[in-house]
Order: sequence, then C-alpha cells, then structure tokens
Amino acid sequence: MATIDAGVLRRLRGNTAPVEALAPRTRGRRKLGPGKPIPFGFALGPGLLIGVWVLGSAIGAIDPETLPAPWTVAQTAGDLIADGRLQSNLLTSLQRAGISLVLGVVIGVVLALLAGLSRLGEALIDGPVQIKRAIPTLALIPLFIVWFGIGEEMKLIVITTSVLVPVYINTHAYLRSVDARYVELAETVGLSRWGFVRRIALPGSLPGFFLGLRLAVTISWLALVVVEQVNATSGIGYLMTQARTYGQIDVIVVGLVIYGLLGLFGDLAVRATERKALAWRQTLGD
Repeated sequence: MATIDAGVLRRLRGNTAPVEALAPRTRGRRKLGPGKPIPFGFALGPGLLIGVWVLGSAIGAIDPETLPAPWTVAQTAGDLIADGRLQSNLLTSLQRAGISLVLGVVIGVVLALLAGLSRLGEALIDGPVQIKRAIPTLALIPLFIVWFGIGEEMKLIVITTSVLVPVYINTHAYLRSVDARYVELAETVGLSRWGFVRRIALPGSLPGFFLGLRLAVTISWLALVVVEQVNATSGIGYLMTQARTYGQIDVIVVGLVIYGLLGLFGDLAVRATERKALAWRQTLGD
C-alpha cells in the first residue's frame, strides 16, 4: 500500500525524488485551513468594540453628549429594569419579531419548494419575490398603512414580508443546485414525489435554508426597528422614539445595545442548530 501511495504521489507531483526525501516535507507542510476554533471567539470582536468605547470614554476622546459612557448606559439600563419599562417593551418586541420570523420562514420555505420543484411555480413566484427584494421596507410602509391600518397587523406583515425574502432566495438557490444525478437515482428506485422531497430536496437545500435563516433573524430586528416607530405604544423601538423626543441619548443607546445583543445571540443560536443539523458535512468551519 505504501508503494502504491508513493507512486501516486510521484505522478501527482511530477517528482522522482525518493519517498524518504518527500516525507519530511509532507510532515512540515503548512496547513491552509483557518486553524483550531478559538474558545469564546464570538466575543472577541464585540469585546474589542466595548474596550475601545470604555477607553475612549475614560480618556475623554468620546463626547458624552454624542455617545454616553458604558457605565452611564449600564446605569440607565438598571433604572429601566427597576421600573419595569425595559422588560415589558422587550417582551413586546420579542413577540412581534418571533411571530413574524416563524411566519416568514414557513412561507419562504413553501414558496422556495414550489418554485424550486416546478417550472410553473418558479414562473409565478420568483418574479414577485425578486420585485419585493428590490423594494425597501420603508417604501412599503405607507402602502401597508393604507391597506392594513396602523395596528399590530401591519407591523407583523411588514416584518414577515421582509423575512421571507432571504429564506426563499437561499433555499431556492440551493434546491436548484442539487445534483441531477440524485434526481435520476430517485426516479430509478421509484421514489414518490413526497419521498423525493423528504430524502433529497430538503436535505440538499438545508445549507441554503440556514444561510437564509441567519439573514432572516437579522432582518427581522431591522424591520422591527422601523415598524415600532410607526404609531407604536410599546416595544424597544417605541422606547427609543420616546427617548429621542426628550433627548435621552443614554436610553437610545440602551435600545441599540439590546438590538445588537439580540441579533448576535440569535445568529449564534442558528449557527449552533446548523452545526447539529449538518453534522455530516466536513467544512472549514469544523
């Protein structure tokens, strides 16, 4: 076996040197991958930003009227928690984002399956979704207000339509990239339509689905910020709007920090789920 490996190695490299001379070079070869995972590496970037913020505030390089110091923001957050305003508004925001995220993901996956597995479905669905992708969420809000009013229904629809786009696009793209040989194999073994979807189409589109889900989680918070400033009476966005009216910059920063943390931990949760669901893959991230 060693002789065969050595011969293959010589042919691939075009080198007639003895195996003994090649072995040390093979052992000392530089690895091209990203290296071993860094424990709590996800916290290094945010930690660096906070460190710069703390240092800049401490030495006076950051004007507190422009960006309050971290300890001021922490004290403000404590005051908001003490009077219960932060918890109640956060719960409202979580409910809006959660319901809309679930609806958007389900609708996006269904549309991706219809468009990915049927030429007629693609002809009917893909164009409107691409049009929606090109229209900013802010541009749709006036029309949605006319159609659905300024209540909770309008807010959920805005977030849902924003969320379904990345889920649809990425799931559809990976679904269409499934190897045609698997389709032929499914036809050969006589798989039913549902069996083909369950055993081949869905597993093949999972990487794209999780990529779209990561984007959807972030977009849900971005859309939430927008809709909670339209006649809202609760939510983190409403809290920030009220703070802007009264010039409370520290409260605005508290809201921004919360949105940032929700986005970060939401992305980490999706990535952890992706690693478990796609444990059969060997990638650079492993």
